Amino acid sequence: MQIQFKATKRDAQGTGASRRLRRAGQLPGIIYGTSEALPITLDHNELYHMLRKEAFHSSVLSIDVNGKKETVVLRDTQWHAFKPQVLHIDFQRVAADQKMHLKVPLHFVGDDACPAVKLGGCIVSHVLNELDVQCLPKDLPEFVEVNLSALEAGQSVHVSQIKLPAGVELVQHGDSDPVVASSLKVRGAADAEGDGEAA
Repeated sequence: MQIQFKATKRDAQGTGASRRLRRAGQLPGIIYGTSEALPITLDHNELYHMLRKEAFHSSVLSIDVNGKKETVVLRDTQWHAFKPQVLHIDFQRVAADQKMHLKVPLHFVGDDACPAVKLGGCIVSHVLNELDVQCLPKDLPEFVEVNLSALEAGQSVHVSQIKLPAGVELVQHGDSDPVVASSLKVRGAADAEGDGEAA
């Protein structure tokens, strides 16, 4: 289900205007791409709570701006240096027929039951926690699952071994095949055996 929220078109711009908005509990933002940039104002607390949900960062979102729907993805957030406050937020429009490039979180399953942990006394280290992918908006996965249930002691799982959903392609950076997760031998493994703890 698509995440939806409301915004209003922002006319007053500049540092002073943005400061006034923030004092009033509002969040200045912008929607750009495909046509002219659209400055918007959002409810800070609503967006703050949405930003804490993983899905918000890797989903196609629907913003109702003064009654007109904009289909977007989150592109950037600027946070206050030490306060839990978002200072500015950027969204990019997406078109249903154009591939988009986005980072998608990895969800690891089976690492507590894999042979490396159960029999090898290892811990599993998650080296990457997101992947660069491209796909049409309709194919965008909320996350990509990495099944580690067959991981043996001393083995690693590489990006090339991850099964991507239909319509989703990996965006490769060079010729490398990065490690996604690996099993690491722990000192005193015999004592820890059977704990089933994953890093």
